Amino acid sequence: MTNPAPAPRPAAAEHMVPIPAGRIVLRDEGTRTDWLVGVAAFELAAYPVTRELYRAVLGEVPQSPAGPRAPVTEVSWRDAVRFCDLLSLAEGLTPCHTAGEDPDARDVACDREADGYRLPSEVEWEYACRAGSSDVRPGALDETAWYRANSGGRVHDVATRAPNAWGLHDMIGNVWEWCWDLYDPGVYGPYRVFRGGGWQDHPRACRASCRRKSHPTLRVDDLGFRIARSL
Repeated sequence: MTNPAPAPRPAAAEHMVPIPAGRIVLRDEGTRTDWLVGVAAFELAAYPVTRELYRAVLGEVPQSPAGPRAPVTEVSWRDAVRFCDLLSLAEGLTPCHTAGEDPDARDVACDREADGYRLPSEVEWEYACRAGSSDVRPGALDETAWYRANSGGRVHDVATRAPNAWGLHDMIGNVWEWCWDLYDPGVYGPYRVFRGGGWQDHPRACRASCRRKSHPTLRVDDLGFRIARSL
């Protein structure tokens, strides 16, 4: 980890986008079943957490050749949850999470009534990504996403591709994003979900419905996160 010069106090609220309440049809490709889910209004960051914001909150940032406006990567699910709570405290909000000592993070709980920052649920993420559309992705891939065909083999600064209809950038491509949810605890135990596709992925991975998973301690160069808040 690097320890550069102190950064300014974080101010994340100005980058939060109000997401209206609504409903979304989800699909399980394995069973070929659809179901309707209601989503309460919430706020979601306009883009993934950047390296400069991560450093401002934690005082350090994972090593990377990427610049300060690139999404932070090499952060685990546990790192993301810790960031949310520290940012909440820095802005005078109530942290959402409580945790114990379980190395698999099974004992991490989230109080969705708290006014602090948290990871979006998987349903919230897909609902926000689609932005009212039932299309496979929220716009033309080359216009809205950094992916294998146009990324040049690297992560890019946030908000340098077109946003979706709700003003959210990088929902598809650039980096995968951790969500709160367990993937399938009966089969994969503590593995958590991430969504959205990354800079090195083919178009098939860059879809609103694409799901992947890993252990909550995974750190890799195309996986970051964005923050949410309950309303």
